[in-house]
Amino acid sequence: MNNKIVELMNEDLTIKEELTQLTFTKNFRSHTAEEWYVFLPNFKDPKTGGAAGKVIIHYDLLGNRDVYINTTVIFDDPELYLEKHHSLVYAITDELVNRLVGYADTLVAVHAGANSYEAEYIR
Repeated sequence: MNNKIVELMNEDLTIKEELTQLTFTKNFRSHTAEEWYVFLPNFKDPKTGGAAGKVIIHYDLLGNRDVYINTTVIFDDPELYLEKHHSLVYAITDELVNRLVGYADTLVAVHAGANSYEAEYIR
């Protein structure tokens, strides 16, 4: 009898682990933009061993009551570029937008190799 061992990774557990341990730090960028470094437990920048990515939030002020936000998420760990991590990249980005931007209207551009995409969040 041939025993085939198949290693299955539960994607939901991986996403939950990454989201519960996700941290970020703010780096001042300018009057109308913020830069946040994103730290994940299982992903890192391969060159520095630091943040797995960063988020740049640019506020486009249209008068005194209308604000539109352009958000760019850049992942530096090439492991997150693999198609098998598409759901993870999407979940992390969604969580970052919820935590850092909140309920404001925003256009999000995600740079993650094959998992890159654009989305619009409207309240």
